[in-house]
Amino acid sequence: MDIRLKPIGVVHSCFKEKFGIPRQPGLVPDARADLELLPPFNRQEAVRGIEAFSHLWIIFLFHAAAREDWKPTVRPPRLGGNRRIGVFASRSMFRPNPVGMSAVALESVDCSADAVRLKLKGIDILDGTPVLDIKPYLPYADAIAGAAGGFAPDAPPTSLEVEFSPEACRQCRERQQAGHRDLKPLITQILRTDPRPAYHARVSSQRTFGMKLLDVDVQWRVAGNKITVEALVPKPNQSTQNPD
Repeated sequence: MDIRLKPIGVVHSCFKEKFGIPRQPGLVPDARADLELLPPFNRQEAVRGIEAFSHLWIIFLFHAAAREDWKPTVRPPRLGGNRRIGVFASRSMFRPNPVGMSAVALESVDCSADAVRLKLKGIDILDGTPVLDIKPYLPYADAIAGAAGGFAPDAPPTSLEVEFSPEACRQCRERQQAGHRDLKPLITQILRTDPRPAYHARVSSQRTFGMKLLDVDVQWRVAGNKITVEALVPKPNQSTQNPD
């Protein structure tokens, strides 16, 4: 059987690198993206009626994690990164076929003569991700009462406190005055999920972490249960579109 899949669209996301992306959709409500449909799928009739749904399933490729070899077991961050489970018992991006799926909120639909863009919210998808399909989320079928969540029965705890240095506050304020969105809620939501690798999260670290978000590099430190955002360093020559 020879089946060839063709991307129907591409995601323009606030996440410019894998580090910092939430490990599941919906954990960072302010994380936004535009899903741009590609020709010949960028037709208004292809999304007719989609605005009636509050959420969508996005089927996509883990294009930045694709590899020829695969392993039957993975180390989920939720288990501390030191316990292996079967790849098919996980949502790891390292899979025999690098296909992902996310249930995200649909904010609006923008259509013009030659463009169709879906405004999404609560995303966990890397910028530039190819999209294979879009399906409406059906609450009566997709939300299963009493379903068991295995090793992840509930959302991860968000016990970390996030604060902004005076310099970071100034940079957020100046960015907002220039007509951009306020980044403080988005950064706070992301960092409260603790995006550090599991081996960093197990110990207190004074190293500075960097996270590419929209057109800035967010620099932050961790001490105990407190994260301090130290600076937002502008990234020059951002060529990708930003859902700002």
